[in-house]
Amino acid sequence: MKIVEQEMHIQEEAESVSVCSMFAGEESFGIDTGKIREVLGRRGLERVPMAPVFIAGVVPYRGDVLTTISFRALLGLPESPETGCVLVLEDDEGQERFGLMVDAVGSVVTVGRNMLEANPCTLDAKCKWLFDGAYKMEGNLLVQLDPQKLRPSRLAETGMFR
Repeated sequence: MKIVEQEMHIQEEAESVSVCSMFAGEESFGIDTGKIREVLGRRGLERVPMAPVFIAGVVPYRGDVLTTISFRALLGLPESPETGCVLVLEDDEGQERFGLMVDAVGSVVTVGRNMLEANPCTLDAKCKWLFDGAYKMEGNLLVQLDPQKLRPSRLAETGMFR
């Protein structure tokens, strides 16, 4: 009986995903917690002269310097005078580690992978490509960010942010 219960638990884990909510202004978005390496909390950033608008700056991180992306800039929102939280993300190959500056981090919810729907048609076309779908939650929609599309090297290649 225990083997069957273990197999069912493994299957349930494979069919679900934990999503962390994060905020840019009043809007909430989601990101797969498996893509987050660490949440640094509020940090001061060192600005990088002549950097593209989406580069919020750099922060020291474990003896290294972490390039940090401004989520607000990607969404076309004005910069906030307050420093937000930095999420440490890493690409799927483990080749590029970078930060994502958000206004705040919210709760973590577990949802079924099959609940992910297509991006809503109301998303701004300029930033729609950053997301890979949306989850219908009680009372709101949680649009899921695709962190692979946020890699600083990839953003620079798009030419969209000058």
